[in-house]
Amino acid sequence: MSEITHPSIKDGWFREIGDMWPGQAMTLKVNEVLHHEKSKYQDILVFESSDHGTVLVLDNAIQCTENDEFAYQEMITHLAMNSHPDPKKVLIIGGGDGGVLREVFKHSSVESAILCDIDEAVIRLSKKYLPGMSIGFRHPNANIYIGDGFEFLRNRENEFDVIITDSSDPKGPAKTLFEKPYFELLNGALREGGVIITQGYWHILTALHLPPELVISFWKRVLTC
Repeated sequence: MSEITHPSIKDGWFREIGDMWPGQAMTLKVNEVLHHEKSKYQDILVFESSDHGTVLVLDNAIQCTENDEFAYQEMITHLAMNSHPDPKKVLIIGGGDGGVLREVFKHSSVESAILCDIDEAVIRLSKKYLPGMSIGFRHPNANIYIGDGFEFLRNRENEFDVIITDSSDPKGPAKTLFEKPYFELLNGALREGGVIITQGYWHILTALHLPPELVISFWKRVLTC
């Protein structure tokens, strides 16, 4: 079998360089490229790094590294879950690597967790190359939906106690998950006292120009927990 190559890897180093982060770059030393494919939605690269374990890359942006993924998964999951007094029904938008799903089921109150990811390839490859993260897919109360999270939410109202948006950065298939209509759908899908948490950073959220009444509605839901 011929050696797998990728344009983002040069001289044995993976380089993440993009317009979203001007003036900076992330590089990791590569021991072996494990897999590369172009799915219907994005470029997917999996490689073994010298010091961070297996690395998942989508559209040349690092999504997770095996050795420290817990820091992100635990933070985005347990802040939301512990902010609700009795989370029974949870929705994860994105999160195809399975890490958030794994953490959600550490809460004994959870009766059902739905994971909605647009790209089946991410789930398939995570099951193969990231078994420590994708273990959550094996839980009997896990329900997997392959499709657009935005469209999934259109027919959901007053249904979830916690919604976690574990998306990639706001480009490609995840772009709509950073726009105002998506947040309006999130608001409608929450039960009273429900909690929302999303991957992002402050200047993206402020750039959404969310209407004050929607922001107030979010906070009311959180503060009643």
